[in-house]
Amino acid sequence: MSSRHPGSSPERLLRTYFLAKDGNRPHLMSDVFSESVVLEMIVKTGTISFPPVTQGLAAVTDVLVRRFAQAYENIYSFYLRDPPPAAAVVSCDWLVGMSEKSGGAVRVGCGRYDWRFQQEAPFLADRLVVTIEAMQVLDPGELRPVMAWLAALPYPWCPAARIASSAPPIGALETVLQHVGRNGNH
Repeated sequence: MSSRHPGSSPERLLRTYFLAKDGNRPHLMSDVFSESVVLEMIVKTGTISFPPVTQGLAAVTDVLVRRFAQAYENIYSFYLRDPPPAAAVVSCDWLVGMSEKSGGAVRVGCGRYDWRFQQEAPFLADRLVVTIEAMQVLDPGELRPVMAWLAALPYPWCPAARIASSAPPIGALETVLQHVGRNGNH
């Protein structure tokens, strides 16, 4: 196996992925994913939808960045544990908060990422499975407290306990917070 360059470490790739997705920067996706990447979406909620399987860098970029940014803004995503310095696979739970461009509803969701990386240079991700466990839809009036909460969290890695302890007292967040509390330490 070839020696991994620091620029292709799981930490760097995962950070760049959030910069691309959250910041609507499709040009960064080629720094994360191989041309032949396969994206699998496992959606366990009816409040958001994605194609179950998407293949190829251009199509994955369209789904995860371009179309996502057409529908959502104010996107904050967090990994609930630090990645290992080098690994062929990385699994970690995540939390996301955002608002809908149309109508202003606030969404807070959680799930799991299962990344697989190439074992030869350039060591990019060649498979990503995204599981969406929960996605709560909140009234647009909850935008300010939810965004203040998310903006105060360390980005992009944040322990589940910090997420839960600093969450605003909004009942609709309980489903997500319970999931994060159960699974945030994997």
